[in-house]
Amino acid sequence: MASAKGLGLERIRRKKGVSLQEIADSTKIGTSFLQAIESEQFEKLPGGIFDLNYIRQYAAAIGMDDSKLMDCYELYSRERESRENPPKAASGRMPALRWLASFVASLVFVAPRNH
Repeated sequence: MASAKGLGLERIRRKKGVSLQEIADSTKIGTSFLQAIESEQFEKLPGGIFDLNYIRQYAAAIGMDDSKLMDCYELYSRERESRENPPKAASGRMPALRWLASFVASLVFVAPRNH
């Protein structure tokens, strides 16, 4: 999968003769967000639905099909999700043993004593 840097977004934009300021003026997207898209620094975008909207508007402004850029963003999103929510380790037997030990210990305190 191509990265946004590999797509040459800045080169495409410059070839079309469009400045970031012109895109910002027509889309009402801040130039810092547009620069983040061009440099594939998606973590600098505001998040959520704004990201998708900004990416689509940027692609349209430079006359590019947004599918490749959206693919790059989706890859970024999946990688971020896996970093933020790593898979949980398999439960194994230790939790069961801890539960059993707690159960046995509680029986010792609850069991009647013969004196």
